[in-house]
Amino acid sequence: MIYDVIGDIHGQANKLKGLLAQLGYTLTTDDNTGTGDASKSYYAPPAGHQAIFIGDLIDRGPQEVETLEIVFAMIDAGVAQAIMGNHEYNALAYATLDEHSAESEGRYLRSHNTTHERQHQEFLAEVPFGSAKHHYWLSRFYELPLWIETDAACFVHACWDVDNMAVLKPLLTEDHCLTPKALQLTSQKGTKEYDALERVLKGVEIPLPNGLTFTDKDGAVRRNMRVQWWLPDLNDKYIVDIARAASSDLAQIPKDTRAENLDFTLRTDKAVFMGHYWLTGAPAPLSPQVVCTDYSAAGPGYLTAYQLDTTRPLPLSADNFVQYVPA
Repeated sequence: MIYDVIGDIHGQANKLKGLLAQLGYTLTTDDNTGTGDASKSYYAPPAGHQAIFIGDLIDRGPQEVETLEIVFAMIDAGVAQAIMGNHEYNALAYATLDEHSAESEGRYLRSHNTTHERQHQEFLAEVPFGSAKHHYWLSRFYELPLWIETDAACFVHACWDVDNMAVLKPLLTEDHCLTPKALQLTSQKGTKEYDALERVLKGVEIPLPNGLTFTDKDGAVRRNMRVQWWLPDLNDKYIVDIARAASSDLAQIPKDTRAENLDFTLRTDKAVFMGHYWLTGAPAPLSPQVVCTDYSAAGPGYLTAYQLDTTRPLPLSADNFVQYVPA
């Protein structure tokens, strides 16, 4: 089996169609009734292939619903799998009232502030808040597992952290999907459930010392910074050397600021695939075990896939990447 592991799409349906064609997928109509029902059309893979979408299907792009229709048609046809990204999680939290505190009556799990509205505006422009279409796609997001593990490899949106996965497992379905109760619990800041969900869907972050902050590309003021968790021996390194952030973000951090109390170890012998990190440049494995397939399709980069042969998952190779470069 060849897994075509496809990076963050962010509503870029034309790029997705281009990449699928480049990978040898063909638009097919499964019409067992003779009615020619177009809703049964899906992109069929070459023999022996299956797509795995690594999350962040929505937000930022101009073709939100078309992207979702392509991905879920493939899932329904049994030719693809997909995991949840932080943007799908955020969509659920943005639409769900907080049930845990009387003081928060009428408040949503993800606040409707200016930054969050701006991040989510492309999706809501096509899927009006509270509409039947909105409820439908939210229900489909609940079907996306937080991670997938096969005999060959591990797939997660941001970080393969078995300790925090163990915190989440009792809250999830057998297939590692969220429930409405799990959404409530993992949205409560300051809890172990919240921290565990943040680690799996947003990666390893460290608090900046001495009250430092930076303003990210979306205009949000951040007190934590993502780090390259796939690197060895992270603790006590200079933050600018281990951070995974835009140069404009790093420029706001003093160069002599060190990471403190940062303890993370990747605890699997399998290859790990993720998205989330907005990489650019020529795609290559990040370490002997770790591949990221997010190469900024919604920004300056290209929609990217890694073709994993499950009979020979390691060693990882830059030759296995495929990028769709529009003509």
